Amino acid sequence: MTDVSQELMYELLKKIQADTHSLKQGQSEIRAEINALRGTMISMQQDIHNIYGVLSRHDDRLDRIENRLELRELAEAQARFEPHP
Repeated sequence: MTDVSQELMYELLKKIQADTHSLKQGQSEIRAEINALRGTMISMQQDIHNIYGVLSRHDDRLDRIENRLELRELAEAQARFEPHP
């Protein structure tokens, strides 16, 4: 009877070892996926930062255009009141 229980224990330990190996392999795959997600998040943050930079440049450009238009509108309004020779 001791032979049967030793063989049973050996088989049980082999199964536990295989399950542990499977868990370690799954954990390794999950780590790789998390690292890939982290890389994707970093690239998305960089893209968003670049978009904010572009929007800021457009905002500055729009401000300059608006300032020029206001100067032109003021000059046109002033020209209406000046006598023409």
